Amino acid sequence: MNVNAWFGSLCQFIATALPRVGGLAVLLTGVTSCSNFGREWKEAARTPTPATGIAGRWEGTWVSEANGHSGRLRAILTPASEASYQARFHARYAGILSFGYTVTLLTTNESGGVRFGGQADLGKFAGGVYTYAGQATPTNFFSTYKSKGDHGRFEMRRPLQ
Repeated sequence: MNVNAWFGSLCQFIATALPRVGGLAVLLTGVTSCSNFGREWKEAARTPTPATGIAGRWEGTWVSEANGHSGRLRAILTPASEASYQARFHARYAGILSFGYTVTLLTTNESGGVRFGGQADLGKFAGGVYTYAGQATPTNFFSTYKSKGDHGRFEMRRPLQ
């Protein structure tokens, strides 16, 4: 699974899965995800933001360019290998719904930052196969995504605190 696949699937998931699986199940998933992510977010805040690299906390927004849906986005990135990061994301949709996902970012080091890309199949209810591409520096994180039914972007920066 990849970061843009998750990000891009958020709107698609809400639009397709919510009516099919029932709002209560989605809301309960969001509550559990929010609780665990909130705890991890606070724990990650205890570690100083690195001056180099992309590990640590990020926050910003996501937007679907296909339908205009958007919301708050937070992430915690942890090195998984020399060429990948584990990215744990938590997003808000419509101000009240939340969704979390953990993915692996395959990276290539570049001067001043990294590039990442790939694809993942999140299944029928989440929008199918997503491809993504992005870049990150120690202070800025940008990515685009595309699937059969959606495309968009997300942008994040380091949190102030």
